[in-house]
Amino acid sequence: MNFCVFTFFNYIFLCPLTVISDVAEPWQLNFQDPATPIMEGIINLHHDLMFFICVISTFVSWMLVRILWHFEETQNIIPSTLTHGTLIEVIWTITPAFILLLIAVPSFSLLYAMDEIISPAITIKTLGHQWYWSYEYSDYLNEDNEAIIYDSYMIPEEDLELGQFRLLEVDNRMIIPVNTHIRIIVSAADVLHSWAVPSLGIKCDAIPGRLNQTSMFIKREGLYYGQCSEICGINHGFMPIVVEAVPLSNYIEWISNKLNE
Repeated sequence: MNFCVFTFFNYIFLCPLTVISDVAEPWQLNFQDPATPIMEGIINLHHDLMFFICVISTFVSWMLVRILWHFEETQNIIPSTLTHGTLIEVIWTITPAFILLLIAVPSFSLLYAMDEIISPAITIKTLGHQWYWSYEYSDYLNEDNEAIIYDSYMIPEEDLELGQFRLLEVDNRMIIPVNTHIRIIVSAADVLHSWAVPSLGIKCDAIPGRLNQTSMFIKREGLYYGQCSEICGINHGFMPIVVEAVPLSNYIEWISNKLNE
């Protein structure tokens, strides 16, 4: 009875906290759940490549074992004088080329989709600092003609609340609406950084004096966690990224509140 009550408590109270949080799990080997079409394409391409890798690895391993077994010294006292064969050389040249062509078609289309910016409805500038992130919503101006700008720092471990993740939570999240084309402009104020969120399929370098851009289209609500992926100093591991995807109505309300601050 106590076990049933404990299970019911976990399901009712803990599951809603974890379902919306896309974060790495202990001993995780696979990808995080995708939230954008780009990340879905990356995972599908990975699975397609794994098929070819498994087939090739199995075939090569079988050939090596067969050669070691059948052409061992005791079974072949007089070695063969054969040095090459035209047919086998044609086969092992054409077959890999054909496999590469099969791989090229989906990979090229995915690379094109990753670089494409589709008429963004919202543009957000992300600026990397040692060791925090700044976000600027330049599409919206208040009465003083000022854009929405705020900093995002990691929450110290002693200030974490129940259910929050160590080294991943921030005091100010990036808020964006779902089902909206968004352009992210990435740069840095001091040294090299990298704005990376695995569930969104984004990893964009932040380079001082240069503007890089990427896009995203989030298909579902939730919290998406990332970290700086470029070694940027002693506190490189302490500048996390949290993207919160909300309904459009909630996003409009959040923007309105920010403009009125």
